[in-house]
Amino acid sequence: MSTAETEAKVEAWEPGSRIRSSSPRQIPVIGVVTEEEEAQGVFKSMDLNRVIKLLEETDDDLEDKQLISVKKVVQCYQNGLPLRDLARIFKILNLCAGKIKKQPHFLEPAFNILKLCSLPFLKKKVSDEITYAEDTANSIALLGDLMKMPSSELRIQICKCIINFYHAEPPKKHITGYQQASASYKIKMAEVGGLAKAMAQSLALLENELVEKLWVLKALQHLSTSEVNCALMVKAQAASGICAHLNDPDPSGQLLFRSSEILWNLLEKSSREEIIQQLSNLECLLALKEVFKNLFTRGFSHYNRQLRNDILVITTFIAQNPGAPMIECGFTGDLILFATFNEVKSQNPLVKGLKLSNSYEDFELKKLLFNIIVILCKDLSTIQLLIDGKVILALFTYVKKPEKHKIIEWSVAQYEELQLHAIATLSSVAPFLIEEYMLCQGNARILEFLEWCTNEDSFFSHGNSFHGTGGRGNKFAQMRYSLRLLRAMVYLENETVNKDLCERGTIQQLIGIFKNVTSKYNDKEEAILLEIQSDMLLILSGLCEHHIPRKEIFGTEGVDIILHVMKTDPKKLQSGLGYNVLLFSTLDSIWCCILGCYPSEDYFLEKEGIFLLLDLLALNQKKFCNLILGIMVEFCDNPKTAAHVNAWRGKKDQTAACLLIKLWRKEEKELGVKRDKHGRIIDTKKPLFTSFQEEQKIVPLPANCPTIAVMDVAENIRAKIYAVLGKLDFENLPGLSAEDFVTLCIIHRYLDFKTGEIWNEIYEEIKLEKLRPVTTDQKSLESITTASENIGKMVASLQSEMIESQARQDMQNEQKVYTKIQATHKQRELANKSWENFLARTSNAKTLKKAKRLQEKAIESSRYSERPPNAIFHRTAIKGLNTTVPSGGVVTVESTPARLVGGPLADTDIALKQLPIRGGALQRVKAVKTVDELKKNVPT
Repeated sequence: MSTAETEAKVEAWEPGSRIRSSSPRQIPVIGVVTEEEEAQGVFKSMDLNRVIKLLEETDDDLEDKQLISVKKVVQCYQNGLPLRDLARIFKILNLCAGKIKKQPHFLEPAFNILKLCSLPFLKKKVSDEITYAEDTANSIALLGDLMKMPSSELRIQICKCIINFYHAEPPKKHITGYQQASASYKIKMAEVGGLAKAMAQSLALLENELVEKLWVLKALQHLSTSEVNCALMVKAQAASGICAHLNDPDPSGQLLFRSSEILWNLLEKSSREEIIQQLSNLECLLALKEVFKNLFTRGFSHYNRQLRNDILVITTFIAQNPGAPMIECGFTGDLILFATFNEVKSQNPLVKGLKLSNSYEDFELKKLLFNIIVILCKDLSTIQLLIDGKVILALFTYVKKPEKHKIIEWSVAQYEELQLHAIATLSSVAPFLIEEYMLCQGNARILEFLEWCTNEDSFFSHGNSFHGTGGRGNKFAQMRYSLRLLRAMVYLENETVNKDLCERGTIQQLIGIFKNVTSKYNDKEEAILLEIQSDMLLILSGLCEHHIPRKEIFGTEGVDIILHVMKTDPKKLQSGLGYNVLLFSTLDSIWCCILGCYPSEDYFLEKEGIFLLLDLLALNQKKFCNLILGIMVEFCDNPKTAAHVNAWRGKKDQTAACLLIKLWRKEEKELGVKRDKHGRIIDTKKPLFTSFQEEQKIVPLPANCPTIAVMDVAENIRAKIYAVLGKLDFENLPGLSAEDFVTLCIIHRYLDFKTGEIWNEIYEEIKLEKLRPVTTDQKSLESITTASENIGKMVASLQSEMIESQARQDMQNEQKVYTKIQATHKQRELANKSWENFLARTSNAKTLKKAKRLQEKAIESSRYSERPPNAIFHRTAIKGLNTTVPSGGVVTVESTPARLVGGPLADTDIALKQLPIRGGALQRVKAVKTVDELKKNVPT
């Protein structure tokens, strides 16, 4: 069939007329119909049941009568089909279709009734749409069943009818008493009736009928804009059925276009995994391969290039399935060739003389090819094809500064975007091709490119792409992706790669770049600058970990940049810009680049690095605590660290030991550990048990699997707090309250309690496995369990003694304060009496006036002092008046004692400043009079 004949059969097709689910065509709004008399139409009463009964008759002599009755039905409903009559009209249609094979004259009435289905459905009442919904859905579903009829005219008319659902036209006449059903009503009823599934299944009947197949594809193209219809088509295996015939002969070009549109809609609107699974077979991939190859090598129009890119996107989705036979069908090799032929010259006839233009479609194609290489490299069987295709070499052609005055096929903005995309692709591909990477001198190329990124020259990037975000007018985007590539290579822990980097001076170069980037702080590029800094620190960590000489190269300059980051305002951690990530990278670099190198550790301590760590720990952000405490544990191996830790003071003069114990209490509260209101142990058998451990049942595990008690050590910070306090010496921790000492008793015995937990799990597992230990082992297990419980009881007893002692101490302090208040009250009374005697004996009016003025001043001063007003006045009077009482006696009023100057609570600090806690058996203290006596009675 010629192209002209095919186009004549399929109406109004234009190559660019896409019907995508992302932008479906709007259904036209039907305007208000005028109700002028000549525009009115009226349904004549007609007995449809009688017509149905007549058609059911099988007598050949009734054919003419039957045809006349059907013709009357068509004439009656030429302005639309009422919903109430729809089921009976479709019954008539079905009966006519059934007679066509033996009585061909029924083809025309069936055809005419189908044309009526293109008209709007009419409703008499507003509720008709709901009332007749089931009848309507079943009637529309009948259209799909009629596709089995061996009549080309009927099939094409059915497709036109379905297409008209989406392009409804108003009726020619307004029918009195009827309204048009909503524009989307037919579409919804088609979904309910499952029409899309039947239409998809009908494709199998039309393999050799191109025109009919094109009409069905056009109908499916419209139906596939709905999620419901797409789900129905998936059940009918529409994806594989359509894809397998992409390469069928079609002079019009409609088959490929409409098929790709339907596949696209299915991928967007239904289960993508299921669609990919349907397309992941050899037949479909071979069809896709041939189509793509033809379009790539011979498609030069805008439409063909656009279609080629659509096919590549569909292929990209399929390539994500590891089970897809991409290599077996040869598609992978072709894609690699097409992705690299522009950069690496090839003698393959497929690309000989082929050249990409700088058109938008070719530019998008290049990016799509880079993207599919990233997906293909995840399949290890593709590695050799990537090597043969020289993919690494092709991608590295972009890792260089733009050359001026060189004629290239891309514009400056396009080249910049491709450059960033190529470097991003290398980050995924190069780790799989280390040998190729080293042969191409990858490290040298990246470091040279990074050097250019830091140079001040006239380069101005466009920053107008996804990869160029944040890099407009600077080279930050190029630096960002180069560092990502370098980080990916360093994290392979391949000694050949890392050694080559260090020999090329990467550590010093990155430290220099870090300082340079820090000096270029800009609010607009803040997020990208933080990411660049984070990546540099991660690269340095990867290079220096486990290598003391490299840590020495990192040296004091490296420590300085770490300290600079640690001094960041804590408020910025909540900004969401990336300060959290930068801080994580910084803490990681402390672990990998400083710890273990004593000169760097000492310099870190000298620059108050431990203070900064403890400041971060005091922020009480759970995501940082574990890592910081791990660093603290390692740092405490340095004998100089303890003095720095003990010297640190936080808010309200909080000490490091107090902070750690507070964190312990907070962690136990979150873990649901049982403690009473004073922090004492409640369950002496399970003093460390968390709520999670309580819920989990002990089950027998293989010897190489950690138990719940063992995993608990790694999953919270208690073990690290125990380790830090242990290295600081439990007996010499400053600034602790009685509550802290109660908690410290538990921390000090953490290892004993945890050991008891593990033995208890072993004992329980033996019971569950119904094993019977020998007598000696049984006694040992029982002894261990009893000893562990006894330790819990001893610690609980010591905690109770401490709490009772503190209560007595508080009572003694209250008594002391009360005594001082009484003494002060007596002193006031004595001063008042002395003053009254003084005034009574004074006869000099001038002296009395001056004395009253001084008394008022003393009262005023007493408002801002803890001393009684008369005492204040007395000191002033002795100095200002120096008056001798007429009787000859000098009045002397003693001032408030010096011990009360600091206020009544000045000497009431808790006496429990140090409490030695040693191992061994705990003995019960008979009597506790003072804290000092308690200290003497603590068991050693």
